[in-house]
Amino acid sequence: MAYRDDVREFLASRRARITPEQAGLPAYGGNRRVKGLRREEVAMLAGMSVDYYVRLERGTLSGASDTVLESLARALQLDEAERDYLFDLARKAGPAPDRTRRPLAQQVRPSVQHVLDAITDAPAWVRNDRHDMLASNRLARALYSPMLTDPRRPANNARFTYLDPASKEFFADWEQAADDIAAMLRQEAGRHPYDKALTDLIGELSTRSETFRQRWAAHNVRFHRTGFKKLHHPVVGSLELSFEAMELPSDPGLTLLVYTAAPNTPTADALRLLASWAITSEQEEISANEST
Repeated sequence: MAYRDDVREFLASRRARITPEQAGLPAYGGNRRVKGLRREEVAMLAGMSVDYYVRLERGTLSGASDTVLESLARALQLDEAERDYLFDLARKAGPAPDRTRRPLAQQVRPSVQHVLDAITDAPAWVRNDRHDMLASNRLARALYSPMLTDPRRPANNARFTYLDPASKEFFADWEQAADDIAAMLRQEAGRHPYDKALTDLIGELSTRSETFRQRWAAHNVRFHRTGFKKLHHPVVGSLELSFEAMELPSDPGLTLLVYTAAPNTPTADALRLLASWAITSEQEEISANEST
């Protein structure tokens, strides 16, 4: 039943955001009872019968061809992430997945850690699809030190964003960060519907955070491949960082993220200060451990 709900709510929410004018249709009458497009208008734009579209929106994607899905994606003006999510929902409606397929990686190979350690001037870390921080270099550990105060390991960026009050200080634009996390988790839930750990995380966030529940109900999906982050670190202050996210082809489900600052900027200076602080903190921790 949850699957049908996901399909129905996703399609209905995408339909509701498009006006007839945006779809290139005449808006007859001044009193439309529905927000956005009517079902029959979507069906016309997608080149299918109204009955068939109604069946799709009720959650019956099983058997829908790629051609039908592409037509529906165009009619609803889906972006790339939304289109992929629609196809993932359709695959979920098909036969049970092959359990012998290559599993998602959950551990970082030593060679990947060596790559992280070789990056000394930029924070770099590896996460899985649940946003667990699985590996990092020294500068990333320093950057995300507010998240690493949680004793649970691995540290989880989604849990930090929604459940730790410190996140609202750390993310200068917390609302955007919260939107991004919910949308990325929704995308991953479509790609990996049988990932129990992912389902458990979403269940935990839904139970403990009203703000997450609201964003989850919006059915937004999003890729997070490149962009810009504004952070406020408790030691070095404000940071304006660009990021690149790169999937690791040899490790399905793992993503390498690298944050950089433009040269000759206050953020570049702050990163150098953060690197110095990280070395000092690490040496102090080593000394403390040796003395006990």
